[in-house]
Amino acid sequence: MKIKAYMLNAFTKDEKGGNPAGVVLDTKGLTTKTMQAIANKLNFSETVFVLPSVDADYEIKYFTPNEEVAICGHATIATFSLLVQIRGMSSKIYSIKTKAGVLSVEVHNNKMISLQQNLPEFLQTLPCEEIMKSLNLDKEKLISDMPIQIVSTGLRDIIIPVRGLTDLLKISPNMKRVAEISKTYNVTGYDVFTLETLHNSTAHCRNFAPLFGIPEESATGTSNAALACYLIKHNKKFEKYSTFTFEQGYVMDTPSEIVVNVSTSFDNITDVQAGALLLIFKRYMFLYKLRNIND
Repeated sequence: MKIKAYMLNAFTKDEKGGNPAGVVLDTKGLTTKTMQAIANKLNFSETVFVLPSVDADYEIKYFTPNEEVAICGHATIATFSLLVQIRGMSSKIYSIKTKAGVLSVEVHNNKMISLQQNLPEFLQTLPCEEIMKSLNLDKEKLISDMPIQIVSTGLRDIIIPVRGLTDLLKISPNMKRVAEISKTYNVTGYDVFTLETLHNSTAHCRNFAPLFGIPEESATGTSNAALACYLIKHNKKFEKYSTFTFEQGYVMDTPSEIVVNVSTSFDNITDVQAGALLLIFKRYMFLYKLRNIND
């Protein structure tokens, strides 16, 4: 048996950089264990498997090289970009069943794709000492009036505000310690940002998720959706913002751009969407001898 997997880069900046994702459309007969083995072999930050569903248009499963996760923004953008090209899907709103719930994905005029996020959960704020030590960064480099906080729009991330772009780009984390702290607080990882940017963006970000086998990720839809909500809550400048643009991946030489749209009503967040332009799939590869990566 052979499995065809596609590779697409999501959240590219000027058609460069972005975050690669694997997508497998032919999933008949694949067990969870086999999906995990395929994801490990492909070794993208996330690989998606598209299954039929009675509860939604599609069921989608997401795997890092190490384990299954509830949702992934860039991999969803990649998946629907591929479906538009392979299956000729029209511009409309589709429903997807995920471990984060049933969410909507909108294809806009076959040019842009956006993924609905869960409404934000603002969870505990954390003391800075252990977080900053794991980043090998002095606590004086933090934005003093903004907290370190766990926020989720589908995945839990620790949001960490850094004052300057130079300090952010120089961060060299202790990945073992970051993974330990992530496990302790039951989060995917760290989303570290500064409001100083290289381009006309809302913030510059770096994302670390070594607990899931991802030392650093070049573009993350869910964590930046959480960051947009965090900025609305903790910085008066952004209280009335509806569109946020985040730059990421530059230190990895994979420049990426993530657009997040947030709707509010009477100061309450009512909808969160992470989006990107339609992607052209870069290549596909066959995985031969499935028996070798099966049970």
